[in-house]
Amino acid sequence: MSEPNDATFDIVILGGGSGGYATALRAVQLGLTVALVEKAKLGGTCLHNGCIPTKALLHAAEIADQTRESEQFGVKAELVGIDMAAVNSYKDGVIARLYKGLQGMLKSNKSITIVEGHGKLVAPNAVEVDGKRYTGRNVVLASGSYAKSLPGLEVDGERVITSDHALVLDRVPSSAIVLGGGVIGVEFASVWKSFGVDVTIIEALPRLVAAEDEESSKALERAFRKRKINFKVGKPFEKVEKTENGVKVTIAGGETVEAELLLVAVGRGPNTANLGYEEQGVKTDRGYVLTDERLRTNVPNVYAVGDIVPGLQLAHRGFQQGIFVAEEIAGQNPAVIDEAGIPRVTYCDPELASVGLTEAKAKEQYGADKIKTYNYNLGGNGKSQILKTAGFVKLVRVEDGPVVGVHMIGARVGELVGEAQLIYNWEAYPGEVAQLVHAHPTQNEALGEAHLALAGKPLHAHA
Repeated sequence: MSEPNDATFDIVILGGGSGGYATALRAVQLGLTVALVEKAKLGGTCLHNGCIPTKALLHAAEIADQTRESEQFGVKAELVGIDMAAVNSYKDGVIARLYKGLQGMLKSNKSITIVEGHGKLVAPNAVEVDGKRYTGRNVVLASGSYAKSLPGLEVDGERVITSDHALVLDRVPSSAIVLGGGVIGVEFASVWKSFGVDVTIIEALPRLVAAEDEESSKALERAFRKRKINFKVGKPFEKVEKTENGVKVTIAGGETVEAELLLVAVGRGPNTANLGYEEQGVKTDRGYVLTDERLRTNVPNVYAVGDIVPGLQLAHRGFQQGIFVAEEIAGQNPAVIDEAGIPRVTYCDPELASVGLTEAKAKEQYGADKIKTYNYNLGGNGKSQILKTAGFVKLVRVEDGPVVGVHMIGARVGELVGEAQLIYNWEAYPGEVAQLVHAHPTQNEALGEAHLALAGKPLHAHA
């Protein structure tokens, strides 16, 4: 769209990632005009440096494992090797197709002005890009996140790398240390192990994926031991030194680990520095933009969405927040997003998926005597046996009340989290879910069986 002379819009959005572009698309559906400012590529971290490329690598890793293990299914195949150039070409092809579709959708919309360049908030109602000011009756801050490091840990992009570098590696390293046992760390560890890399995870917290339910963490640790992925938990990082062939990492207690490279996977930080937020009076805490439950900052008509807002850093959270803010600005008074109702998936092998409260959080919130749990083992599920996967579906419920947490681990359980989030968000009781018919043979049946058991009528399970 050509820019109006006064360059005034209903909404000016700073950032074209999941949160920013969702705001733009929903806003124009509601009859608003939008300026969408993006310094790099539309689609942001998720499309270019996060969700999509990592999941493409994880699928390539799954194919490698299936080839390696094919004889147990009666199929004779041989894994000759990993061609990283071809893997990257496949990954980049997926990104390119999605990027082209997104660009087409946004650029063809006459109510959206795409502004390419580095934007800065220069007034509570204006963003400046290359000396030109774009004024908005409302401003949405959606500037996303970056791969964090630790104090004293210098990332050189060669031996000490972040996930950004790991996604464009042109080779399979012989060995790797992954600093951080959260979602990013365990996903890369899983990929590299499948590609034949000797991997060690170092995590300062007492367990891997510490934000998940403790039983899920323990199950993942068992699976990783079986896969011969090394990990050291409760071991804070102390220092890294370059060696002749790679790096040497020292952890608490003086123990050292050596490898060809070190992946720093200690999470993502809010991308808010030098963007003018604080100068314009927007309140922040350690770089994060503070908002109320309606995603309003302390400055009137300035909103924030996505990774810069404290909470889960997930593309689908930013996307939903973008829709919410557009509807809020349009006066539709949308329902507040329940953060606990946002599904979470970790795509390593085995996958983890969850929604709602962990057992520990539920006990804290409702009292230990009011919480009942049920753990349905996938060993009783026909499709899981066909896939040769182990794991479980764990339900957390309030006594005589709804299910407040669903926690799953096993191959492909990320695909089950759709029903799980409906169960949580619609405050379903076990008996209500038990009445629903789940197709056989599917892993989805495991959700049905778990609810049957929790409703007091177990069939293929022990109560």
